[in-house]
Parts: sequence; structure tokens; C-alpha cells
Amino acid sequence: MTTKTNPGNYFEDFSVGQALDHATPRTITEGDVSLYTAFYGSRFALQSADSFAMSCGLDAAPIDDLLVFHIVFGKTVPDVSLNAVANLGYADVRFKAPVFPGDSVQASSKVIGLKENSNGKTGVVYVRSTGVNQMGMVVLDYVRWVMVRKKHENAPAPEPVVPVLPDRVDPTTIRLPAGLDFTGYNATLAGSSHYFEDYEVGEKIDHVDGMTIEEAEHMMATRLYQNTAKVHFNQHQMQNDRFGRRLIYGGHIISLARALSFNGLGNAQMIAAINGGSHTAPTFAGDTIYAWSEILEKADISGHRDVGAMRIRTLATKDATCEAFPDKLENGKRDLAVVLDLDYWVILPKQTLEI
Repeated sequence: MTTKTNPGNYFEDFSVGQALDHATPRTITEGDVSLYTAFYGSRFALQSADSFAMSCGLDAAPIDDLLVFHIVFGKTVPDVSLNAVANLGYADVRFKAPVFPGDSVQASSKVIGLKENSNGKTGVVYVRSTGVNQMGMVVLDYVRWVMVRKKHENAPAPEPVVPVLPDRVDPTTIRLPAGLDFTGYNATLAGSSHYFEDYEVGEKIDHVDGMTIEEAEHMMATRLYQNTAKVHFNQHQMQNDRFGRRLIYGGHIISLARALSFNGLGNAQMIAAINGGSHTAPTFAGDTIYAWSEILEKADISGHRDVGAMRIRTLATKDATCEAFPDKLENGKRDLAVVLDLDYWVILPKQTLEI
């Protein structure tokens, strides 16, 4: 019997150097933006109001950087992670150009690494994925690695190839949207009085608030991104898996943590790059997410006196508040409450323009 359905790729279907062109280009609309806001409650002013964005030199409010990431990510799922056990991490994520309502994005990927796991049942696939707009301009480029099931456990293991990835995106390579100008920045409208100069390397910030994940909102959000990974939707299948229930999409936790970070980082108007990230534990419906951040590094942006780049590490926890900044224990192992460890660059206005 023949079939016309897509079973997705299993670990043994991948090869290093393999090119994957992903289906279903997506036009991002103001409706998508409203839904995204409803799911996470993000309050960063630059993405919230055309008027604020225009006062900062842009033509309109850009699409939230993470919404662009999730939609491009969703394009890759049917070819890369339909049969995934878990998405493991990210590196070298670069937001290269802003996306505005009405723009269309499509995606492609290249397999850059493979390594079978010792159990012989799964393997890790490394891919570099690229999102482009309707003019062919690259808007997003990133690496991720994902654990994928084998279809046949006796399939021979490939020669392991693990790509060497940078520890961080060089801030001198960050490029800001054309026209962006924070010289007349309105901190009152932005909702925060803390500028680039007000943060110190090593400073830790408890973002205080928490959000409980509901099953329906998670599934709606993941469908918004056209992410078809079975682990998020099919309870009939997942009841026989190791956790016995559906997993929350890792990107959902990233967006929750970013939204929570507004309380303490309200002027971090843009994500310029993600240096690395890992989902350190699974999350499920009913978990409550909290977050805290540490300032790792600060850098100037060439040609821009009015803004600076700040490198932040944000950790998200489940069912554990962050006033004690949970991280690693004395034995070096991760606190079991930590579910996300994300290292990224944000763009903030400067209060004092440098001559």
C-alpha cells in the first residue's frame, strides 16, 4: 500500500550537508501580533505601538523578534523535528533585519551535524536554519540541535559530526534596523526609567512575576507557529511516552521568560542575537514559570551613540520563585526547578549620548 502522508524524517534519514527547503511561506499579520500578545502579555513599547516605533525612527512597530523566530522555527518542524523527543538547544541566533506586518517569511535548513545516542534509539541532529522575507533578505539565521527518534534501531550509526559553534555572537557584528534612533526616547511611555548606563555587569534581577501555563493556550500558541511536532499535540501517543503527557514547546517558555523580564528590563527593546540556549528540563501544562536575569556584558554599537548592546543570561524556573536566583547547586548539578537557560544580546537606549 502506498501513502501520500508525510511521516517526517527519522534520525537515519538525515545526512551531513543535506539541504532542506521548508514548505508553507507565511505572511505575518497584525492578527498574529495580537494573538502573540494575548498568549504572553509582552509589553515592550517598540513592538506594541506604531506611534512609539515611529518616534524611534521606524516606519511602524516591528514584529516581536521571538514571534519571527517561532514562525521560522515552525516551518522547519515537518522536516527536522516531527519525530523529535526534545529540542535541546540553540546557538549563533542572529536577527538580521526587522519584519513588519504584511511581510512574508519562508525557511530552509542545512544539516551540519549528527551524533547517535548511546541507547541506539535516538540521535542528535544539528541544523542551521535561515528565514528570508519576500524580497529574499535574510531576517533570521540560527543553529539548533534536536533529539530525534530512529525508525529502526538496527540502522547503522553515522560517523559522528558535532559542529563547533561560537560561545557568543560578536557584538561588533550586530546591525540595527535602518533609521532606528533613540535620541528622543520617551522612557515614560516605555514604562522603565532604567537606561543602558544603569545596569552593571554581574547584576542579578529577579523579575518577580509568574505565569501559569494552560494546556489550551500552549496548543493555540504552537499552532499559531504552524509547529506540528507530535510531542506537543498528540496525547494519545504521548500517554505511552516516558512522561505520559504532552510537552510544552520550548519556545513557549522563551517567550514567557522574555515577557516576564519586562519587569526589570523594560527598556530592552530588541533582541539582537541569541548566543546560546538550552531547555534544561521539560515543562507541562499547570507549571508556573518565573524568571531571573544576570547582566553578563555590555558593548557599544558602532555608529550609534544613542544605544548599547547588553548581554543577558535569563533563567526560567517552574513552580519556584527566583528571589534566591536558582541556578546550579554546590555539586555542580542544575537546580531541578530550572527549565531554561538563555544567553542573548538586547538593545537598550542610552541616557547620555557619547561624543
